[in-house]
Amino acid sequence: MKNEAITSRDVDFAKWYTDVVKAAKLCDYSNVKGCMVIEPNGYAIWEKMQSVLDGMFKETGHQNVYMPLLIPESLLKKEGELIEGFAPEVAWVTHGGSKELEERLCVRPTSETLFSDYYSSVVKSYRDLPMKYNQWCSVMRWEKTTRPFLRSREFLWQEGHTVHATREEAEAETRLMLNTYKKFFEDYLAIPVITGKKTEKEKFAGAEYSLTIEALMYNGVALQSGTSHYFGQKFAKAYDISFANKDNQMEYAYQTSWGVTTRMIGALIMVHSDDFGLVLPPKIAPKQVVIVPIGNVEDKVNEVYQVLKDNHISVYVDDSKKSPGFKFKEAEVNGIPVRIEIGERDLKRDVYTVARRDTQEKMEVSADIDIVSYVLELMDDIQSNLFIKAKERRDKMTYEAHSVDEMRDIIENHPGFIKADWCGDKKCEEALKEVGGLKSRCILEEENPTDKCVVCGRDAKHKVVWGIQY
Repeated sequence: MKNEAITSRDVDFAKWYTDVVKAAKLCDYSNVKGCMVIEPNGYAIWEKMQSVLDGMFKETGHQNVYMPLLIPESLLKKEGELIEGFAPEVAWVTHGGSKELEERLCVRPTSETLFSDYYSSVVKSYRDLPMKYNQWCSVMRWEKTTRPFLRSREFLWQEGHTVHATREEAEAETRLMLNTYKKFFEDYLAIPVITGKKTEKEKFAGAEYSLTIEALMYNGVALQSGTSHYFGQKFAKAYDISFANKDNQMEYAYQTSWGVTTRMIGALIMVHSDDFGLVLPPKIAPKQVVIVPIGNVEDKVNEVYQVLKDNHISVYVDDSKKSPGFKFKEAEVNGIPVRIEIGERDLKRDVYTVARRDTQEKMEVSADIDIVSYVLELMDDIQSNLFIKAKERRDKMTYEAHSVDEMRDIIENHPGFIKADWCGDKKCEEALKEVGGLKSRCILEEENPTDKCVVCGRDAKHKVVWGIQY
C-alpha cells in the first residue's frame, strides 16, 4: 500500500517531489525567504556525498581551503563577464552595524574572484604550479523561484579552483574533473549521465568553455548536475596571475573551476524514489541496513548488528516503542536499502525476513546464513538494479528529432532528451526556447551531425541534446 502522505508521482510530479522531501524529513521551509533548513536525514546524505567526493578529489591531488564569504565590489568587477553574468543574482552587504560601508560587499555567488586574487599573490614561479584547491562552503544567489534542493537562495556546494602553467595541463584538469563527476554519479548515485560541452550561450560567465554532466529525471526534465570550466588566461590577465616560466620569462597562468551542489539530493529523489518515499542507492545511503526486532529477540539482534557493524556496514537497530508495521513504513519512506526483520516466531524456525527497498521484495533467509556476505551481495544488486532501471528509462526517453514540429510534439507529449542537429547560430538556439522552453543541454562531442540545422535548415555544425530543465 502506497504512503498516504505522498501524492502519486504519475499524478502530480511536483507535489510528489515535495511530499517525499517532507515525508523523509530531508529539509523544511525557513522564515528566511528562499532558504531551506536541511534536516538531519538530508544533511546525512550530503555528508556522505561530501565524504566520497572529497576522497576522490584528494586522490587526484587536490587540497581543501576556505575563502572569505564576502567579496568587495571592485574585486568582483575585475573580470567583466563574471559580474555581468551574476549581477541579477548577487546579494549585497551595504552596512556594517549602523555604518554605511565605503564599498559594497557581495555575498559570494561563486569564488573565482577570491581564488584569483589569492593566486595573484602566491604564484611566482612555474615551480609553484599547479595549485589544485577545493572549498566546501555555501553560496548565495537571489533566485526568484525556489524549490527544495533544486533551487534555493543559499545552498551548499563544493567549488574547485586550480591554476596551471600550461593550457594542456589546465584542459586535462577540466576533463579529469568532469569524468570524476561522471564516475560519482554513475557509480555512487546510480544515475546515468550524458557529458558534453555547453554552448556559448549556456557556458559559465567568464569561461572559455564549460563541460557538463546532464541527468534526466523520472518525469523527463533535465537537471544540470555538475560542471567543469576551462578559463584559459581570462582571469589570470584580469587579476595578474603571472609567473616566471622555465626560461625565466613572465607569462599568465591557466585556470579551471568545477562544482556540484546539494541539488544532487534532488536528483537522487527524482530519479530513484517512488510513491512509498525515498529510495537510496546503498553506496550513498547514510544508513544501509535497519534491523527491526519483533518480540524478545535481543540476543540475535545484537549478534546480527555487531557482525554487520564490524564489517563496515552502516546498520542500526530500530528499538523504539513503535509498532513493527510503523517501523517498516518509516524505514521505507526514509529509503533504507535493506531491512532485516527478526521475530520470535521466525527464530523458532531458524529464519528471519529481509526486505529490499528498491523492489520491496521480501525474502526469508536462514538464520545460519553468512549475513555479511548476503547483505553485501544484496546491496550490490540493489545498486546495480537502480542504475540499470534509471539508464533504461533515460534511454527510452531520449529521442531524435529532425524538425521543430517533431521537437514540439516530443516536449508536449513525452518529454525527455532530444538529439537534434544545430548550425551553431545563437538565434536558432534562442528560437527553440519558444518551443516549450527547450534549452540546449550540451553539445555531444563524440557524435557528428547527420542532418541540417533543425531550425533554419542550414548545414549543421553540432549534434546537440536539448531538453526542458529545472
